[in-house]
Amino acid sequence: MSFLDKAKALLGKNDDKVDQALDKIGGMAKEKFQGHDEQIDKATQFGKDYDFSGGKEAGGEAQPPAEEKPPAQ
Repeated sequence: MSFLDKAKALLGKNDDKVDQALDKIGGMAKEKFQGHDEQIDKATQFGKDYDFSGGKEAGGEAQPPAEEKPPAQ
């Protein structure tokens, strides 16, 4: 297991702490980059919605998002 895989596993298991950290970072970014609140909120929400487990915690392979079609084989 590579370092990146271990990091993803830890992030997936501690989702609530990751969300708290993203909120704190977002607040700090809003103070430093005033006037860009919408972009910061969008990036923070993207981080909260990201599945760090790669879809493997559900017991299956990662599935592409519904709006994307899988590549032809």
